[in-house]
Amino acid sequence: MGDKTTHFGFQQVPVDEKVRRVGAVFDSVAGRYDLMNDLMSLGIHRLWKRFAVEMSGARPGQRVLDLAGGTGDLAARLARLVGRDGEVVIADINASMLEQGRERLLDAGIAGNVDFVQANAERLPFPDGDFDCVTIGFGLRNVTDKQTALNEMYRVLKPGGRALVLEFSRPVAPGLKPLYDFYSFRILPLIGRAVANDEASYRYLAESIRMHPDQQRLKDMMQQAGFEDCDYHNLSGGIVALHRGYRY
Repeated sequence: MGDKTTHFGFQQVPVDEKVRRVGAVFDSVAGRYDLMNDLMSLGIHRLWKRFAVEMSGARPGQRVLDLAGGTGDLAARLARLVGRDGEVVIADINASMLEQGRERLLDAGIAGNVDFVQANAERLPFPDGDFDCVTIGFGLRNVTDKQTALNEMYRVLKPGGRALVLEFSRPVAPGLKPLYDFYSFRILPLIGRAVANDEASYRYLAESIRMHPDQQRLKDMMQQAGFEDCDYHNLSGGIVALHRGYRY
């Protein structure tokens, strides 16, 4: 990877160093990831994910790829939609997160139509046109080369397939940004320290959100990857946005 650098939060680091550091963050938080999501969002992340699944259009018998699928929140919902004749593949670069997802879905009785693959979103080990739908929830901002990941999402979609990106974005509601910044940089790391004994990882997560492309820029990147009819929906005043695009 040579001397190329990229951002890790607000820091500039070598590209291969970012991959290692992001891996360390999720190794650290995997065990309490779901609890922290509930605490950080006051449970609202469940509504965001439910909306994403409703917008996915997943139907019985379809094959769905959930990238950065982690602990299986989206996949559990998608598995119910595709049914026994369909399949959901959870792909994540982090083995610790995949293990949490496997245990969680088994505990919930969801196993027969779900598969787990450790994979890098920038180099997906799937053939062209393999999936009816690709989702990625709160994972794209941690990918080093986001454009390459979007290109890969497009490649593995069947014609007529759609991709959904659920991710933190830029607040658009009046007066929301300063409140959100205060919460992200003052309160969130304290919650991380108290609950997960890891203040630094949650400071990184707050910083990574600020470095992620805003709503219009991400839409442009999806169009650059080849997606058509791209749109996005702001959720919670733009704190989160759901982007959607199609391969025709």
